Amino acid sequence: MTHHHLAATPQTVHWGRFWSELPPVMTVTPGDRVTIQTFSGREELLPAEGSGMTVAPELRDILAADLPRVAHLLTGPVAIEGAMPGDVLKVEIERIELGADWGFNLVRPASGTLPGEFPVSQKALSLIPIDREAQTCRLPWGATLPLAPFFGVMGVAPAPEWGELTSIQPRLHGGNMDLKLLTDGATLYLPVQAEGALFSCGDGHGCQGDGEVCITALETALTGTFRFDLLKAGTTAIDHPRAETEAELISMGFHASLDTALQIALRQMIAMVRERVEITETEAYQLCSLAADFAITQSVNQEKGVHGRLRKSILESGTVAR
Repeated sequence: MTHHHLAATPQTVHWGRFWSELPPVMTVTPGDRVTIQTFSGREELLPAEGSGMTVAPELRDILAADLPRVAHLLTGPVAIEGAMPGDVLKVEIERIELGADWGFNLVRPASGTLPGEFPVSQKALSLIPIDREAQTCRLPWGATLPLAPFFGVMGVAPAPEWGELTSIQPRLHGGNMDLKLLTDGATLYLPVQAEGALFSCGDGHGCQGDGEVCITALETALTGTFRFDLLKAGTTAIDHPRAETEAELISMGFHASLDTALQIALRQMIAMVRERVEITETEAYQLCSLAADFAITQSVNQEKGVHGRLRKSILESGTVAR
């Protein structure tokens, strides 16, 4: 096992796309750890000099490089040696560290959950100081929020026949999932759809409410340490991203319709339950109604998200397992 470090530079970042033909900036072996640096923010979103908030010179270098820009600033892709379509990429999120003493929240009048209801004349950009030691941020009107950093975007390349996809929507390859449960200690599973898997991440969030209703969270720089493993085809198979923590199973569903996204997340949870205990599909459906919680992950990325949560301890009890 090797521990690699991937700094965010003009040579290792790209703006807002997942693509099977995007050349990897690093290749690692299954079992390796990679610490990946990411940044967020374009020129018009940066704090001014003298504000008490510091813009990293690395971010200024990236912006000055004038790379083609679409959606989110991502670091990668990282290729995993031996990954092939049909495999599952297991991503253990070992540690997420705040990478800046500031972040921003932005209202876009034509976007979000209430498009058109908040005009440009209202203050649309809040620059928010971060206390990295205390793991808190202070809002402009004085409130202090605890931070729980996570990456809004994590994903692999889509299948070659899908072509190039923007990072705006979450899809079967992952992408802009905006799932705040994917913090330290969580494990993400992504279906590999292209050779090498080609993992990229970015869109760092210091904190976020489920729904991410105004279209942004506390957007900030993060550095994450990930351990990559492969579950080879034939040993396991998944067709949607899924996750788990030490205590919970987490299913996901993405669709333009929240109703359909919920149905997908529910079907995924039923499948996850039945992989672990020998009960019927109907019994697993009933268990989800009795014990699983479903919530809106985000309502603003065109493809909306719903996630389900189920405590693992329920499946370990004799009342369920046979």
